[in-house]
Amino acid sequence: MEIRTLRYFLAVAREENMTRAAEALHVSQPTLSKQIQSLEDELGKRLFVRHSFRIELTEEGRLLRERAEDLVSMADKIAGEFAALGDVTGGDVAFGLAESYQIRVLARVIRRFKEVCPGLRYHITSGDTEQVTEKLDRGVLDFAVLAEAPDGGKYNYLPFPEADVWGLVVPRGHRLAEKAQISADDLIGLPLFCSEQGWRRDLPGWCGEKMDKLRLEGSFRLSYNASLFVREGLGCLLTLDRLIDTSPESGLVFRPLTPRLEERLYLIWRKHQVFTPIAERLLAALREGLKTSQEERV
Repeated sequence: MEIRTLRYFLAVAREENMTRAAEALHVSQPTLSKQIQSLEDELGKRLFVRHSFRIELTEEGRLLRERAEDLVSMADKIAGEFAALGDVTGGDVAFGLAESYQIRVLARVIRRFKEVCPGLRYHITSGDTEQVTEKLDRGVLDFAVLAEAPDGGKYNYLPFPEADVWGLVVPRGHRLAEKAQISADDLIGLPLFCSEQGWRRDLPGWCGEKMDKLRLEGSFRLSYNASLFVREGLGCLLTLDRLIDTSPESGLVFRPLTPRLEERLYLIWRKHQVFTPIAERLLAALREGLKTSQEERV
């Protein structure tokens, strides 16, 4: 199985049309069709269902797309790393990020770094701990930012300067909007939105035995999407502070939980990681930036 063939497969999966995919790849349609057929023969599975005007992935095709995207990304990353070995002012660096307002610290460091090294190309993907650490472990990412304490046996890490605070986002006219703080008892009987990670890992320790009385209406990986459902009156959102616009014009309010529930944020990378020169320089800048942010806070 060649990387080139996987690129062909991903193009067809993206375009859902063999002709458009062939045009995007600058190959003939018969050549592309032959490559896809050979891939299906090699795997012994049908990857696409052909319809009159479009094609769609089978279940096996969706599995391959997920794996192929990582394999192609890894191949590109390896090629980029070797090309950048002699270049200390440019190259690619990949991050996997949790949601937090503190990501602004990372953005600030990158902005200043690019003034010195304009050839830096950074790539950002978002996800929960499981998603980003899986990609970090496979070498697809250089760095990750987690909203939980990392495994010190596997990763080096730097803490962010502040703690994120958990709370509830509700419409401004909701009965809980009048409260200064939200207890577990306040949540009983409400339709709740929360991330899967937060619902499994953070809230049980805060709620204790009352966790069984809470009702998860729906889970979201991105708090912004969940806030749209809150605006429509479908439920209340358990999330971290300053992820959602709760300005007077937004129609939403944030109320912290009581007892207070906080989340620490960490920049992590694999132990014994071999970085490109640009990644090494960026790591040094991140160390200094996080240290400065901590000193400014103190």
